[in-house]
Amino acid sequence: MQVDHTRTPLFSALLQHAEKNPIQFHIPGHKKGVGMDPEFRAFIGDNALSIDLINIAPLDDLHQPMGVIEEAQKLAADAFGADHTFFSVQGTSGAIMTMIMSVCSEGDKIIVPRNVHKSILAAIIFVGAKPVFIQPLRDKNLGIDHGIPVRSVRRALEKHPDAKAVLVINPTYYGVCTNLKEIVELVHSYNIPVLVDEAHGVLTHFHDKLPMSAMEAGADMAATSVHKLGGSMTQSSVLNVQGPRVNPKRIQTIMSMLTTTSTSYILLASLDTSRRHLALNGRDMAERTIELAQHARRAINEIPNLYCFGEEILGEEATFTYDPTKVCVHVRKLGITGFEVENWLREHYNIEVEMSDMYNILCLITPGDTREDVETLLTALRELSHINDDVAEVKEVVIEVPAIPQLTLTPRDAFYGETEVIPFKESADRIIAEFIYVYPPGIPILLPGEVITQELIDYIVDHVEVGLPVKGPEDRSVQNVKVIVETQAIF
Repeated sequence: MQVDHTRTPLFSALLQHAEKNPIQFHIPGHKKGVGMDPEFRAFIGDNALSIDLINIAPLDDLHQPMGVIEEAQKLAADAFGADHTFFSVQGTSGAIMTMIMSVCSEGDKIIVPRNVHKSILAAIIFVGAKPVFIQPLRDKNLGIDHGIPVRSVRRALEKHPDAKAVLVINPTYYGVCTNLKEIVELVHSYNIPVLVDEAHGVLTHFHDKLPMSAMEAGADMAATSVHKLGGSMTQSSVLNVQGPRVNPKRIQTIMSMLTTTSTSYILLASLDTSRRHLALNGRDMAERTIELAQHARRAINEIPNLYCFGEEILGEEATFTYDPTKVCVHVRKLGITGFEVENWLREHYNIEVEMSDMYNILCLITPGDTREDVETLLTALRELSHINDDVAEVKEVVIEVPAIPQLTLTPRDAFYGETEVIPFKESADRIIAEFIYVYPPGIPILLPGEVITQELIDYIVDHVEVGLPVKGPEDRSVQNVKVIVETQAIF
């Protein structure tokens, strides 16, 4: 059946409702802006405020869609190649939590990469699942992590065939993809669902020069950030679902449990219209974006002491393909850190990058970028290279992450357990009750329920002492750490 993607059922209904200009005896209390701060109203504009509405009957209800939201979600499912699409106003984090909580129960195992987003770990804590970690492939030249090898997934399934799900990141933050289709086929041979963190992959659905999308690869669920690269407003994402291994009605129930009852119709409308734009123009949008990104990549690789990886890194199981719109600039040979480059670009060129780490900056090229924007970035990087062309010493890439520690309690039992705070340097052999992340590469070094080793203490203290970012613990200085209270032995 031919689907008419020129339609925007939800956005059109909002416009029609606003045109009627009804008298509102319902929330939001600003009543089309009249009751709010005048400066903010003038800045935002009355058009936006006229559709800042709630789930009154003509506008349907995200918690039980039966009208224009249901129609909008069906159009999105067609656009993304899914059986069902659920709109999320809780961002991709909310969609990721929904995926995990709809297939896992207390005590269930879930196989996940170690370099997962914190929303995945949050869902594991909420549901009481047991994570089985796979170490991603580490790129020792760039100091970043890529995907998880198929062979590692195979070993995990052989050891844990009772796992309730396997979660894959596709693509990674830096744009690299594992062989997702092969992983899906392997996991499905165990009749286990595959969940995909597709936060950075919305455009993959619309161009064959980009990596294969989760739905095309046969994954059961994929949390996809439309707002990151696809043109909707911040905090708006979709959860795409297909196949017999997951229950759409349960997914709807879990999604509803995690979602505010005061859903933002501005966010929902932006999803509806972004789907139209992508369905009608997505291929052209992606084509222009890829061309712009590849132009930037070629030009950066001509600048002394800078490097932007491309197809040459492919060939491993965990580097099966890549998304060229993620422009990762390796700056180590300038003799400065990625953090310093980020600050320099901000101060001297008013450029904000997506992120920086010890050795790289990451710039996302999207359909919202222009050639002029990219040329400004290239001018800035050329100047930066010239300033640092007489660097005396180039730091070697040192990314040595200790072995994954032993998990002795489920993350939930540790997170909610009876705890005490002790000096971190004296915490060897204790069970941690909070998170510790070290940047780079942003992988959790310790999760609630894991045993702290002396090796981990030394590793983390070294990072703190040289001023590298350590995040997660309540004590940001990492002088103290929260651990599980242990019953003293009786002598």
